[in-house]
Amino acid sequence: MLSSVAGMGLVAVSGSSTSPAPAPISSLASFSSHGNFLSSSLCVPDLVPKRTWKVRAGEPSEKSLEVMRKFSEQYARRSDTFFCVDKGVTAVVVKGLAEHKDTLGAPLCPCRHYDDKVAEVQQGFWNCPCVPMRERKECHCMLFLTPENDFAGEDQHISLKEIQELTA
Repeated sequence: MLSSVAGMGLVAVSGSSTSPAPAPISSLASFSSHGNFLSSSLCVPDLVPKRTWKVRAGEPSEKSLEVMRKFSEQYARRSDTFFCVDKGVTAVVVKGLAEHKDTLGAPLCPCRHYDDKVAEVQQGFWNCPCVPMRERKECHCMLFLTPENDFAGEDQHISLKEIQELTA
C-alpha cells in the first residue's frame, strides 16, 4: 500500500523503506501483491518511473502472431530443432512471444518471471531466441527442442489456425 507520513514528507511503498516524497500524493495507485505498480494512470508522475512501451490488454495482434509463427518455423529449421509433440505448448509459447512483441516491442521469453520486463528486453538475454538457446540449444519454453529430447515432435511447422484454435 502507498501511504504518506504526515508532516515528514515521506512516502512508504509496500515493503520498502521510507524515502523522501518527490511530490504530494494526489491520487491512489494500484499495486500487485509484490508491490509493483499495476496502473500508473492515477499516480503522481514523479512516483512512477516513465515507461516507453505500449501496454495493451488482451490478445496479440494477428500481425505479431504471424510474425512470431514464421520466425519460430524458420528458426526451428535453421537450428535443426523441432516443436513439442504437444502442439498446444508450441501455440501458447508463440502467442506469448507475440504478446510481448506487441507490448514490449521484442519477443521476450514468455515462460519466465521478470521483475522488470523493460530492463530484460533492453538487456536482450531472454529475447527469443535467448542466449541459452543460441549457445547450447536449451529452450526453457520447449519451443525449440533437439531431436534427442523426449518431448520433441517431428514438426517444424504450425499454422496460424492451429495457434488460434489451441489457445482459444
